[in-house]
Amino acid sequence: MKLSCVIIDDEPLAIKLLESFVERTPFLALQASFSDSVEGLQMIKNQPPDILFLDIQMPDLDGMELSRMVPAATRIIFTTAFKEYAFDSYEVNALDFLLKPIRYNKFLTAAEKAHQWFKMSVKPIADEQKTIFLRVDGAFQQVALDEVLYVEGMRDYVIFYLQDRKLITHLTMKVTEEMLPKARFMRVSRSYIVALDKIRQVDRNDCLYIGKEIIRVTDSFIEQFRAYLNERTRGC
Repeated sequence: MKLSCVIIDDEPLAIKLLESFVERTPFLALQASFSDSVEGLQMIKNQPPDILFLDIQMPDLDGMELSRMVPAATRIIFTTAFKEYAFDSYEVNALDFLLKPIRYNKFLTAAEKAHQWFKMSVKPIADEQKTIFLRVDGAFQQVALDEVLYVEGMRDYVIFYLQDRKLITHLTMKVTEEMLPKARFMRVSRSYIVALDKIRQVDRNDCLYIGKEIIRVTDSFIEQFRAYLNERTRGC
């Protein structure tokens, strides 16, 4: 599987370095490079790549703002010289974060993560993931994904709310998000991941009604959720 890439960075030397890394990586194909973030966004909206290598600190339209406008199918790998942006990058569902100066081994690790993500996303329906194992009180419990209503994050712990009980396990939200199939679950805030097929109602304030809980989609995640909702309500 070959993945198409776009690079957006306002530093010409950074673009050249990333272009050379893409060229060295057999499963990547460069679609285009841009030093102008606004120009790059227009191209991405018309021809979404698989991966976007995106600098965060740029004039006109910075990478964090731009990332919220990128089509949901494109996976983002942030590139920046400022490590303080690492936490923010996960708020917008970035696949990975590369700190400049970027070494090829770090680039390759991020690229392979993207490669694996796309391989998993096109698995045959017959091989669809149906369960996950959670470590609870020192033992592993197998949980059917059909039972999961939503997940709530609490620092280094997450709570899985099931139809008839809840389970607390020692995980981060980022790891939990990667464990759950993207076609069935979506992160809608820093603290919540929801089972899309368990949403009973979405109100005008972007609040989701699931079980007995009302969960609001926050600004950092609203565009992705609205894109999903628009797709599911097309023609309504």
